[in-house]
Amino acid sequence: MWRLAAISIAILAMVGAASAQDRTESKTGAELYFISPGDGETVSGKVSVRFGLRGMGVAPAGIDKAGTGHHHLIIDAPLQPMDEPILKDAHHRHFGGGQTEVDIELAPGPHTLQLVLGDHNHVPHSPPVVSERITVTVE
Repeated sequence: MWRLAAISIAILAMVGAASAQDRTESKTGAELYFISPGDGETVSGKVSVRFGLRGMGVAPAGIDKAGTGHHHLIIDAPLQPMDEPILKDAHHRHFGGGQTEVDIELAPGPHTLQLVLGDHNHVPHSPPVVSERITVTVE
């Protein structure tokens, strides 16, 4: 029985290693950042979020073109493992059409925002291109 468990663990490790090797490469020096809002900013109403990217280009999801990706906005959540597809839920917003800005409604109070660039399959690049996490307060 323990041999079967050991073999299963070995197979899972190889599959995980293979998927990490298959990740799309990012360009050296690529940088993802917020144009707006600024870290620590207090806003009212909808929050206008503008994404900035240096050193790589933006392409819609499903387009496998070297040096490109599309934006994902992480709201009030930690980053997930960087070798897995980015979740899609209320905390993980996808911009697979190549969008570079959005107006979002957030409840009053403090919120964290972070950007992750995903490849054509919504998987972070290797190495990952991730913004700093910022905090905004909604009045």
